[in-house]
Amino acid sequence: MIIDGKREAEIIRSELKKEISDLKSKTNKTPILTVILIGEFAPSKIYVKNKERSALEVGINSRIIKYPENVSEKEVLIKIEELNKDKNVSGILVQLPLPKQIKKEKVINAIDPSKDVDGFHPINVGNLSSGYKSIVPCTPLGCLLLIKKVEKSLSGKHAVIIGRSNLNGKPMAQLLLQENCTVTIVHSKTKNLQHECLKADILVAAAGKPNLVRKDWVQDNAIVIDVGINKVGEKIVGDVNFDELKEKTKAITPVPGGVGPMTIACLLRNTLECFKAHQL
Repeated sequence: MIIDGKREAEIIRSELKKEISDLKSKTNKTPILTVILIGEFAPSKIYVKNKERSALEVGINSRIIKYPENVSEKEVLIKIEELNKDKNVSGILVQLPLPKQIKKEKVINAIDPSKDVDGFHPINVGNLSSGYKSIVPCTPLGCLLLIKKVEKSLSGKHAVIIGRSNLNGKPMAQLLLQENCTVTIVHSKTKNLQHECLKADILVAAAGKPNLVRKDWVQDNAIVIDVGINKVGEKIVGDVNFDELKEKTKAITPVPGGVGPMTIACLLRNTLECFKAHQL
């Protein structure tokens, strides 16, 4: 089974569009997502443009605030504080990576946790870790929704996550623990990576290494979620060798067309949740 992330994201967007339309009719208010974009980094500009287009499609107003590469940290922090106080702003997103003069931690910590659509603020991270209600980072949330399209109950499954980043690996582990999985996180310092991956009923790969996971790394009938996006020549490939694994696994996500569309769909979902928390 090839998991169609585009189709699943389309379903989420369709549901969001209806709910936002209904809420607008009842409250005469519209969710507003504000994105801060710093510099001219081409991939960031593409991501932001895609987010803006997707937001408008479901009825979320999108506002982009652009700064030059040399903007001061202080100026960005002042703007974030202004957005925190603006009752019309539902969600705030600062597009990463940031230029070297701006500390990522300071920026993330400055965002009101109830407007933190990325789910990166320490309060949201702590709530997720404690099993409390929180805003969940978009990529791992998208991964979980795709996994649960294949298996509704994950209780007792052994999940292996390749990568320990704050963006995906760590929150992914917390989500799978909440589903009663046994969770192993492996990374660049893990001894015998292949041996650990072979234990997985569910394998989530987010290592940033093209075609790292081969056929002999995965047991038969595993669910494989590929978070990697790597450019090899003119081709975009994941961390998993899709051609080798597609006949062996129970289900697998392609790259592109797997996790990527779900990440944006979950960002829109988070924006709506932030809107409802402030306006309803």
